[in-house]
Amino acid sequence: MSDLISYLLEDGIATLTLSNGKVNAISPDVIAAFNTALDQAEQDRAVVIITGQPGILSGGYDLKVMTAGPQQAIELVRLGSTLARRLLAHPFPVVVACPGHAVAKGAFLLLSADYRIGVEGPFSIGLNEVQIGMTMHHAGIELARDRLRKSAFHRSVINGEMFTPHSAVDAGFLDQVVKPEALQATALEVARQLKKINMKAHKNTKLKVRKELLETLDKAIELDQHHQL
Repeated sequence: MSDLISYLLEDGIATLTLSNGKVNAISPDVIAAFNTALDQAEQDRAVVIITGQPGILSGGYDLKVMTAGPQQAIELVRLGSTLARRLLAHPFPVVVACPGHAVAKGAFLLLSADYRIGVEGPFSIGLNEVQIGMTMHHAGIELARDRLRKSAFHRSVINGEMFTPHSAVDAGFLDQVVKPEALQATALEVARQLKKINMKAHKNTKLKVRKELLETLDKAIELDQHHQL
């Protein structure tokens, strides 16, 4: 499929593995590869598992692009927010198997999925934008507001607090935490269980549940085009 996003289809489950350097940076090319893989998964009518490399899902947006100029940064954020919206509305279940760190856009991938599995270990999960001098974009705020527990939302978005895998469950980034060696098997088991649901009902219910969020994201994505990050 791509050097950046590999695609493995087995028994109606499509595993998308992100591989882009040491921190699995999210670049325009990575987002294009994600969209191509999601197109294929839709065609295959597959439950999706998104994962990364041992120790990391993603460290966030590609800083080379983010520091290349305001227009490049704004466009990358637009692409990333549009990908998040697509994942939230994907017609088949989306599972994230997070093998370690998930920071900034990496954490937003968690917030865009239907079920999220993390691993035990000294890993950081969260939104560090304010730590690195970025004012949080509108789409990011709205996605975090919807998916995080109220008690964690302000600490995460305003304070840039990072969470351990276990505290990330309580915050709302993850649904469960397993030992690293059990991640793949657990993700496949979750995907197999999700395969048993009625996909038309899943899609229609998902769109009903997330209707307000998707509409809010559409407005936020538009708003972000007119503001410096």
